Amino acid sequence: MRNTVRSTGLGALMKGAGLLTRFIPIPQPTLLVGPGSSGRLGQAIAGFGHRKILIVTDSVISKLGLLKGLTDALTAGGAQFVVFDEITPDAPIPLVQKGIDFYKDQGCDAIVAFGGGSSMDASKAIAVAASNPKPLNQLAGYLKGLRTPVKIYAVPTTAGTGSEVTVAAVISDPVNHKKLVIVDPRMVPKMAALDPSLMTGLPPHITAATGIDALTHAIEAFVGNWTTQYSDGMALSAVGLIFENLRTAYVDGKNLEAREKMSLASTYAGFAFTRANVGYVHAIAHQFGGLYHTPHGLANAIMLPLVLKYSHPAIVDRLALLAVAAKIGTEGEDKDELAQKFLDAVDQLNADLGIPTFLAALKESDIPALAKAACWEAHTGYPVPRYMSQKVCEDLIRKALPPKAAAAPAKKSKKAAASK
Repeated sequence: MRNTVRSTGLGALMKGAGLLTRFIPIPQPTLLVGPGSSGRLGQAIAGFGHRKILIVTDSVISKLGLLKGLTDALTAGGAQFVVFDEITPDAPIPLVQKGIDFYKDQGCDAIVAFGGGSSMDASKAIAVAASNPKPLNQLAGYLKGLRTPVKIYAVPTTAGTGSEVTVAAVISDPVNHKKLVIVDPRMVPKMAALDPSLMTGLPPHITAATGIDALTHAIEAFVGNWTTQYSDGMALSAVGLIFENLRTAYVDGKNLEAREKMSLASTYAGFAFTRANVGYVHAIAHQFGGLYHTPHGLANAIMLPLVLKYSHPAIVDRLALLAVAAKIGTEGEDKDELAQKFLDAVDQLNADLGIPTFLAALKESDIPALAKAACWEAHTGYPVPRYMSQKVCEDLIRKALPPKAAAAPAKKSKKAAASK
């Protein structure tokens, strides 16, 4: 009874917050799409008269020469730039601080985020902190910076995070083993290039995980309680594109058409969840990332089927619509059947992409703390469609235990039973 009352109260609070968020203006970047668009973005930026531009990326992208189209265009346009290519997965606070110091020391006045989610998030954090000089952990939360962040431009090299159009940056606190989320609509990049030619060399496992990351964004935005007509349209378009193209991009990484459509899907999903937010999949995935440094896309991919099955009773109508968008059913079919078809299709997509059904690093002893943190994150910020208690969340996370770890409690209980 107490959980029911609490869930009702949380649901009402989140719905109220959702009504307020509809009135928050969220800028949308100008999008350049297609092979070579990173060079076209460089041409545009060169004409904006920036004093010096900081390009934030990682060492692999730098060594592979993926920056060339952008940097050649900047040079041709007479723009000054420097490269900070030390970003690592999860964008830890000390590294982000190093980027902030580099930005200031070099006298920069704009940033190009070039890479995957970590480069995007680090760039946004640098942009906020450069304008608001205080510790990064004090900038976590909603609109904690009084001054407008410096201008950001974006070139995503994975089709997953959608960070090129979102209001949030997720960085990691390695001391406390948790993720920090900075939210500010003014962090949204001014322009973004969706250049599929930069994505053709992505390994299949990264293509898979980032693709399911985008799918998770779209689904959680669509089934939550902050939906709008706009977010629904973007989410459904993203789901359709992902089911149509992700397997192709995974098997044939050099397929430019599939890569371009996946980059669009990621961006559409970004538009959707920026307005409608996410849910328990992200809340749990953030804890996996903070404690185990699990790649965010992989953590989402493992938890998505489990959370969807838990939420199923509350979202049958929405799952049915997703099934139609994914072209695994038609509008005339029974809604319950369509909903089950979609759940089965997500399982099958994960299997086809080689996504594991468990998290190898997960430990039974960590589950209570992981569930507590995930519930706190979800219940204080996400419009989830069906609430769960900490106990339910623990049981759900437990389903992601590696086979041997999951079997261990059962062996113990048998031994205990035999001794009685």
